[in-house]
Amino acid sequence: MTEERKGVLFVFVAAVLYSLGGLCIKLIPDWSGLALKAGRNGIALVVYVIFFAATRHRPRFNRWIFLGACCVCATNVLFAVANKMTTAANSIVLEYTAPIFVILLSAIFLRRRPDRLDLAACAVVFLGVLCFFLESLGGGHLSGDLLALLSGVTYGGVFMLNEAPNGDPISSVFWSAMMSTLIGLPQMVQQPRLEGTALVSMLVLGVFQLGLAFVFLTVGLKTTSSITASLVTGIEPVLNPVLVAVFYHEYMGVFSVIGACIVIVGVVGYNVLKEKQQARIG
Repeated sequence: MTEERKGVLFVFVAAVLYSLGGLCIKLIPDWSGLALKAGRNGIALVVYVIFFAATRHRPRFNRWIFLGACCVCATNVLFAVANKMTTAANSIVLEYTAPIFVILLSAIFLRRRPDRLDLAACAVVFLGVLCFFLESLGGGHLSGDLLALLSGVTYGGVFMLNEAPNGDPISSVFWSAMMSTLIGLPQMVQQPRLEGTALVSMLVLGVFQLGLAFVFLTVGLKTTSSITASLVTGIEPVLNPVLVAVFYHEYMGVFSVIGACIVIVGVVGYNVLKEKQQARIG
């Protein structure tokens, strides 16, 4: 197997592992979103430390890495809480709007003028988001959907800050896990004891869905083009609600299905067309 194919395989495995989040969070119903975040990040910290030791990569710290860590921390909190308040499908797909917020945040803070493709992508994704809110108005999930959409904003901030001078994604993730564990620890110790399915779900969240998923993604992106990675990782917002529907029997409404299709096609299509556009310019 070539290095490029290995990279694609690693990215694919990472996307599959990330997609376990919605189901595992649903299977721990008695814990709050903040406590869940602390528990799974505490476990993931062990994985990151092992990764650092194996690669001899020391976690760095500067203002850009710290801001990146804050955005990662906020994204994880918002996603975990939103998953408790709305469907897993709505949570992950609305978080998946992050690239659109990168466009908007870049225009506001970096004065990067969006081109026609950027504006078209924003319009398409906005239409998809509108479908979600049409569904949530009648289903009582409006607050959860708003938090999920806000997680898309903070996730967009993660991408922006990782591209900043002296940024280091894995260091940001490490410090984020440390922050999340410390912030949520007081709530975590007040939650009921985890047993059986809930305990296994927490271990899966920490070891696989956060820890190993990020390791696989980090390794895979070294030999995988951005266009291929964007297509492969598109499996996450699709597989996430499928797993929840099969094992937890939580289903999407008609408008949410339509909105999910629009958002996923819009984001993946934008990444593909943007890559081709940059290749022509280059």
